[in-house]
Amino acid sequence: MDNAEIKEYLLDFQKKELPELIERELVLDESAKITSIIGPRRAGKTYVLYQKIKHLVNSGVKKENIVYLNFEDPRLIGVTFKQVRDVIKLHWQIFPSSINAKLYVFIDEPQNIKNWEISVRALHDEGFRIFLSGSSSKLLSKEIATSLRGRTIAHILLPLSFKEFLRLKGVSFDLSKLSSREKSALLSLVDEYLEFGGFPEIAQEGDKENKARIINEYFNSVVYKDVIERYKIENTQLIKWLIKVLISSFSREFSIHKLYLTLKSQGFALSKNTLYSYSAMLEDAMFIFQVGKFNHAIRKKELTIPKVYLADLGFTKLAQASKDIGYKIENTVFLELERRKKTLTEISYWKNVQQEEVDFVVRQGAKVQKLVQACAYITNRDTKKRELRGLIKASRELKCKNLLIITYDYEAEEKIKNKKVRYVPLWKWLLQ
Repeated sequence: MDNAEIKEYLLDFQKKELPELIERELVLDESAKITSIIGPRRAGKTYVLYQKIKHLVNSGVKKENIVYLNFEDPRLIGVTFKQVRDVIKLHWQIFPSSINAKLYVFIDEPQNIKNWEISVRALHDEGFRIFLSGSSSKLLSKEIATSLRGRTIAHILLPLSFKEFLRLKGVSFDLSKLSSREKSALLSLVDEYLEFGGFPEIAQEGDKENKARIINEYFNSVVYKDVIERYKIENTQLIKWLIKVLISSFSREFSIHKLYLTLKSQGFALSKNTLYSYSAMLEDAMFIFQVGKFNHAIRKKELTIPKVYLADLGFTKLAQASKDIGYKIENTVFLELERRKKTLTEISYWKNVQQEEVDFVVRQGAKVQKLVQACAYITNRDTKKRELRGLIKASRELKCKNLLIITYDYEAEEKIKNKKVRYVPLWKWLLQ
C-alpha cells in the first residue's frame, strides 16, 4: 500500500467539487445497517452515492467526516481487505477532528478487493456508517445479503423513472394547465422514453444511432461480465440466443419448459436445467424480472409460468421484439410499480381458467391493494370488453375495489357492474 498515493487520493476527494447531479428519487434512509445499492449496470448507482454525500454535507455534516473509496481508482489498486482499516487511519491522520466524529464511509466497486466483505463487516461492527455499491454481478445479485450476513439493507436502483427522465431533459409541465403544444411535447417525450428506456447516459444522448450503440455496449457488459465471466459459461451462443428470445417475449408469459421442448424437437441436445440456470442468472443480474401468477399458496405460485419484463425498454432494440406499444406500456408500468414498492409489497399477475387476465395484482401482506391493467388504446370495443372482463372478475375473486386501467392517453371514470374503474393516461400516472 502506497501511503503517499492514498493520502493524495483522500485529499483530492475532500477538495474536489462533487459532480452536478440529476436528483434521483431513491431515498437512502438513516439506518444502523450497511446501506447497499443494487441494480442493473449503468443505472446510476455511483451518482446515488454522490447524491447521499451531498445531502449529508447540506445537512451540516463536515465533508472531512466523509470517506469515499472508489476501488477502481488506480491509486487504490493493490489495497487488500486487511488494509482498508489502514486507509481510514490515514484519513484520521490528515483530519484529526474526524477521529471522534461519526464517520460516513462510502465504498464503490468493493468487489475489486478479494474478501471485501470481511473488511466491510468489520468497519460496520466498529460503528462506521457504511454505504456501498458496485457494478459487478456479485453486487447486483441477492448474494450481497449473504456476504454481509444480515448486516445490510439493500435498495434497488432501476434506470430513470419518467419523472427523473424529464428532470434530466430539463423540462417540466404543469399538468393542470397543459396547452395543446405542451401536451404534444410531453407525448413526444413519452414516445422517446418508451422507445429508448431510461438509462441516464442514453437519455442524455441526442443521436438515435449513438443511443443504439450504447445499448449494445450495455448488452455486451451484461452478457460477458455479469454472466459469461462470472459463471464461466462455455456455450456463449446459447445464452446470447436465450437473451434474444427473452427480449422478444417481454411483457408476456415465458415458459422454459416449452422452449426446451421446441429445441429438443429441432434436434438440439441440451439440459432443461441449463435453460433454467441461464434464466436465473439473467434475473440475478437484473437484466430481466420474472413475475409469477397470483396464488394464495406460495408453493403453487412458484410452479406457475412467469411473465418476463426487461429492466429497460432500450434492450428491445437488440432483438426482433414486438413494436406493440401496449407491451411497452405494460413493461413501463411494471418497472414503476417496482420502484414504488414498499416493504412486503408483492407484484403478480392474475389469470383464470378462461384465460382472462389482469396484468398486475399489487398485494401488501395478505391484502390485495389494487388491480392494474395496462394497454395502449381502450377505445376499441373488443379491447375494452376484454380488459374490463378480467378486471371485474379478479375484483370479485380477490375482493379488491381499487381498479385501474393505464392507457397511452385516455382518461375517464365509469361504473361497471357496481365497480368503479379509473382510466388514467400513462404520462399522468407516471408523474403522480
